[in-house]
Amino acid sequence: MRRGLAELGWFGLMQARACLFGALLIILILLTRYFWPENAMLARYDFLFLAALLIQVLMLRFRLETWDEAKVILVFHIVGTVMELYKTASGSWTYPEDNLIRIAGVPLFSGFMYASVGSYFARVWRLFDFRFTGYPPFWATVILSALIYVNFFTHEFFYDLRHLLFLAVIILFGRTWVYFTVPTGHRRRLPLMFALVCIATVIWGAENFSTFGRIWIYPHQTDGWDFVPASKLGSWFLLMIISGVLVSLVQRPKAEVRLEVRERDV
Repeated sequence: MRRGLAELGWFGLMQARACLFGALLIILILLTRYFWPENAMLARYDFLFLAALLIQVLMLRFRLETWDEAKVILVFHIVGTVMELYKTASGSWTYPEDNLIRIAGVPLFSGFMYASVGSYFARVWRLFDFRFTGYPPFWATVILSALIYVNFFTHEFFYDLRHLLFLAVIILFGRTWVYFTVPTGHRRRLPLMFALVCIATVIWGAENFSTFGRIWIYPHQTDGWDFVPASKLGSWFLLMIISGVLVSLVQRPKAEVRLEVRERDV
């Protein structure tokens, strides 16, 4: 039991290390919510943008991220900003504060919130040495992630394909297991879909902190903060599929060879 608890503790510490970018952003969001001067010369959103940019530079400088990972994170930033432009224009949520570094009604800081998800995926993949069994063909994952992304835009004026997309995820990833190395050197495994649900839940929690910090607000939060609906978990789960596929562009999924050899020996 002592060894198991120690392994669990180290697992948690490495997870925290992997989500360093996102954790620092949440801390800055909450601190500036209460301590940012109301009449400051630099807008709060602009400060957060510059701070996030500095964090990214420092992570590259101290080799916490590789340049290939940084390229994927840049793609996350672009993909997220495009989605933000559409969603704010359609009234799904708003950014209540003014700033200079923005496009239309979207502060460019918002793209870093998506980039933090990409940073986590890229770093945890490398730190835990992910390997897979039952991973679907790469081309199929690309098509699925493209359909998910398009549906985020089209579901408001066309039929919402979300249920069909969930079904497609189950078909493609239902038999996929992710294997990872814990600090003790042992290999552990989890069903990939269960792992994605856990990550989506954590991000939903981070979204609640962000809306509490009034970085953005949903229509039902205009008169005061309230929890983000649990239905958003489904959206974050689907976004995890896009995130994994984008990271797989630079870190192609590898098979867990040891398991396959063991099964052949048996």
